[in-house]
Amino acid sequence: MLQTILLVTMILISVALTGLILIQKSEGGALGMGGGPSGIMTARGAGNLLTKTTWVLATLFFLCAIGLTITGNMERSSGSIVDADGMGELMAPTTAPAAPAVDPSAPPPAQAAPSLQDLEASLSGLSAAPATAQPAPAE
Repeated sequence: MLQTILLVTMILISVALTGLILIQKSEGGALGMGGGPSGIMTARGAGNLLTKTTWVLATLFFLCAIGLTITGNMERSSGSIVDADGMGELMAPTTAPAAPAVDPSAPPPAQAAPSLQDLEASLSGLSAAPATAQPAPAE
């Protein structure tokens, strides 16, 4: 809720700041603009008012930006994906899984493609079941 309020405020300040800067007289005149004293706001007081208002709006703009950064970081979770707790969830368990009962009279199963369990077992340091030798393909 606070983030939404700050965001709307920042948008309004940005629009007001843009309009205020466009109203001001060009000081340098490098592009041939900023002519003589024929403008609407030619008094020194108007220039000072516009300058001070610009500084106030610019300060409010930066304060809103800092506020948005702080509120955005407060709502984000404090943990990182590379933290130890997060890595513990991604890694395989350290205990060896119970081996399934094998019937000695049954023929050996055909060698299947490696699975995710094989990868987890190899990464955790457990020895995977020995691979059965396959006959060489006939040429």
